[in-house]
Amino acid sequence: MQAFVSIFAVLALLAGDVQGRQGCYPFSCGHLQNISHPFRRRGDPQRCGVPSYELDCSDSKATIRINTGTYYVTSINYTTSVFWVVDASLKDTNSSCPLPRSDQLPYVWRGIQGSHGGWDLTLDPGATCVSFVNCSQAVRNSSVYVPVDCLSTSSSFVYVFGSWIMPPSEAFPIIGNLETSCRYLAMIPLGGWGSPLPHNASFSDIVRSMRNGFAVQFPLIHRWSRIGHIKDCLMGSIRGFHEEPLSNQTIKDQIVDILFIDFSFWSCIIRGGDMKNYADMPQYMMGMLRGKIEFYGGFIVQFALFVFKWIAVLCRFVIAPLTLLTFLAFKYWKTRIKIDAVEKFLRMQLMLGPTRYAYTDIIAMTSHFRDKLGQGGYGSVFKGVILPGDVHVAIKMLANYNCNGEEFISEVSTIGSIHHVNVVRLVGYCAEEMRRALVYEYMLHGSLDRFIFSPDKSLSWDKLNEIALGIARGINYLHQGCDMQILHFDIKPHNILLDSNFVPKVADFGLAKLYPQDNSFVPVSAARGTVGYIAPEMISRSFGVISSKSDVYSFGMLLLEMAGGRRNSKQNMSSSSQSYYPSWVYNQLVQQKMGEIANAFNMHELEKKLCVVGLHCIQMKPPDRPTMSEVIEMLEGDVDGLQLPSRPFFCDDEPLPLLVDSYRFSSDLTEISEEDE
Repeated sequence: MQAFVSIFAVLALLAGDVQGRQGCYPFSCGHLQNISHPFRRRGDPQRCGVPSYELDCSDSKATIRINTGTYYVTSINYTTSVFWVVDASLKDTNSSCPLPRSDQLPYVWRGIQGSHGGWDLTLDPGATCVSFVNCSQAVRNSSVYVPVDCLSTSSSFVYVFGSWIMPPSEAFPIIGNLETSCRYLAMIPLGGWGSPLPHNASFSDIVRSMRNGFAVQFPLIHRWSRIGHIKDCLMGSIRGFHEEPLSNQTIKDQIVDILFIDFSFWSCIIRGGDMKNYADMPQYMMGMLRGKIEFYGGFIVQFALFVFKWIAVLCRFVIAPLTLLTFLAFKYWKTRIKIDAVEKFLRMQLMLGPTRYAYTDIIAMTSHFRDKLGQGGYGSVFKGVILPGDVHVAIKMLANYNCNGEEFISEVSTIGSIHHVNVVRLVGYCAEEMRRALVYEYMLHGSLDRFIFSPDKSLSWDKLNEIALGIARGINYLHQGCDMQILHFDIKPHNILLDSNFVPKVADFGLAKLYPQDNSFVPVSAARGTVGYIAPEMISRSFGVISSKSDVYSFGMLLLEMAGGRRNSKQNMSSSSQSYYPSWVYNQLVQQKMGEIANAFNMHELEKKLCVVGLHCIQMKPPDRPTMSEVIEMLEGDVDGLQLPSRPFFCDDEPLPLLVDSYRFSSDLTEISEEDE
């Protein structure tokens, strides 16, 4: 858009110039031939040339008025847009000790006031300035002051102030730094591009350069000649790249030149040529505020252009890159999220089979065992994180394992091949010398016993029924969903874990065994499980053979504890019938009493369902118990469709003494030496 506007403006200027230039032809003046715009002869039509460039061609010499002085024009170069002039007063005299006119300017930057009062003339950037000063005292030990002996007296010392070592734009401020005994006399520009004064120039070198004159750039032309105006502005903008060799420019200077070349061009178009560099704007503004520079209407436009340019530069080189970087960072972040999601998925897929970790990996996952989740009979459980993917895990460090690591082997061999929503997943394990560790998926809410034995009853009956159904499905998967039948032998609330959505997962397979699916009899040489949840046949074969019905019994005891919100055996009750909860709840159901059960005034229908299903599961003889598939059907069905089972005890008022007494014993079970049936 900006380029389109620039092209349109240039074309408009060129079109307007076609009519304004009609009737103006090249001319000769003195020894100069083929002179054209912006120069004009005295007497030419007003539309021809620029008034400040009016030449007087009398006496076979081309002269031009600059300020109040007359100068000879020695050459005009349209290629470089430069013409050379010599002070007529110096050219006409052969004095070896000339003094410039006292009414010459202290030149403001490179601008020269023309005879018509406009600042249309501009010094060539390569020109330097010489300042003549008069001092009441001699200046000693200074290389900046070159003495002019031919103009000095015993009480007045004239020097050429060495301002030629700097460009004209910096020469004027230096005048204010004269010695206190010195005052300004005159200043004159010298030379141009390609003819600089040496730094150690003598007064004779300065006189010789004064007689050769100085270079003046073509002006920033007004409306009378827009073609020359555009050409001059374009040449002036491009010339900035060649004013100084690139080897002498810093990268910063080169960048600034590139950034502001278009500003220099439009500044030239608007202003008329006396301010081409944007860097002069602050100094130009200060000059106007102090009254040293005349205010003009175009300055407002140029100042607006200056502000717009800075805004454009800010947008182009600060805001735009930041916006681009922000966009790229956002895109990278979104891509990274997708990649991380894929990595996490692949990591989880890899974890479908347990991974063996080194002990150093376990230390890194747990941050040196910093976050301990709990303590169990087989060791401590710590929280850990597997990277990448931020997979949270629970790591059980086994402590009380036997010499052959039977529990460890059982856990890895059984749960390592199981993938079910209601069975905890074994992520990995560690086995280095005597160190044993099991890495599970992390369960946010911990074990079930924290909720069912809590006095605040935080779980609703609907949620308890969902949890019971999930546990039943997990156990049924172990019994029928795997290639090998897996018997858990340790179903209890502590071994049921709850994830963030309270989805139950069967855990702790340290006592589990694998058997063929068609085996109805399981040979076990020792009692397995936790006191209070062990099936009768696990203690004595007189009750029946060990099978999957042994897990059904443990699950039934779990259901009764979930319904009653208490342990099945409680020694501080007023009567022995109340101390054993299964016997008490059975009596309540038989007598159809809906009184207080487990600190509740009314028995909820889901509570009744859990109790009835639990009583079905804890029948003494394994054949009288349902399978886990049948248990699931009962839990999914309506409570009214359930039949109350037979009493699961040998006597009416007391539970089986062997089972009741077993609650009072230690949880350590002794091995039973029985012949396998």
